[in-house]
Amino acid sequence: MLEEVERWLERRSWAVGDRPLDLLLAAKARQGTTVSVVLPALDEEATVGAIVSVIRGELMTDAVPLVDELVVVDSGSTDRTSEVAAAAGARVVHRDAILPRLPAVPGKGEVLWRSLLVTSGDVVCFVDADLREFSADFVTGIVGPLLTDPELQFVKAMYDRPLGEATGQGGRVTELVARPLLNLHWPQLAGFVQPLGGEYAARRSLLEQLPFPVGYGVELGLLVDSLHTVGLDALAQVDVGVRLHRHQDGRALGRMAAAIYRTAQLRLARGHLVRPRLTQFERGEQGFEPRTHAVDTEERPPMVDIEEYRDRRVA
Repeated sequence: MLEEVERWLERRSWAVGDRPLDLLLAAKARQGTTVSVVLPALDEEATVGAIVSVIRGELMTDAVPLVDELVVVDSGSTDRTSEVAAAAGARVVHRDAILPRLPAVPGKGEVLWRSLLVTSGDVVCFVDADLREFSADFVTGIVGPLLTDPELQFVKAMYDRPLGEATGQGGRVTELVARPLLNLHWPQLAGFVQPLGGEYAARRSLLEQLPFPVGYGVELGLLVDSLHTVGLDALAQVDVGVRLHRHQDGRALGRMAAAIYRTAQLRLARGHLVRPRLTQFERGEQGFEPRTHAVDTEERPPMVDIEEYRDRRVA
């Protein structure tokens, strides 16, 4: 298995500079491929505008028409996320306005799943809305292999994630939970540097076949299901440099870890769907105080199973 992963790393890991922008534009024009970029956003007014501005200004111009569609899906922000994103040039859609017959549940995966109904690109690129010092490389890096290699189906960004001033110390849930799970149960995926990273692109024809965990487990779920659907050689990763973003506190990371573990558990054995709960104890004035949280276990079905999506694709 180690040899297989090493061969994959040699064949399917690149740097963003390996595919110049003019090469991507030529491939896109030749094939007629369309590209949608989706930013899931919840209370990201401080960063979403700058990300949208970079994509609009560098990848959606007459000279560089790489991105055809830029959509921010607001999942219930209480700040000015929607206004800031729209002012910067994005099309903003509220989560609850998509497929209203099916009440939305909280979670990032829910937003990504619903975004397939309001976008049309052959390639769909997801970018988190909390990135600071955003570079267009995050988009060109992960879209590029899909435009230039028809065998590829799913591409993740890899990068350094500093924690404060310390390089390489971000991604705590990745190192403590996701990477051990992948190495133990899906060792073919051990070569992915950032398996939980929020920046990745895939062909719509793949995404619409996959179930979407509604919460924090969505990245692990999509990666594992893509492996089983199209095989390792259809997956790739691209180094885009450094990712700067806000970090969650320890308690939030615990909840994230529980959801990711449950996502893996469901894929290892599709057992009973009891909704588990995670209890975290905090020190308080009266001793230890328990805080109990539901663990995300709900998953949305493949989008091709949704009647409204099938009707839209036919239209």
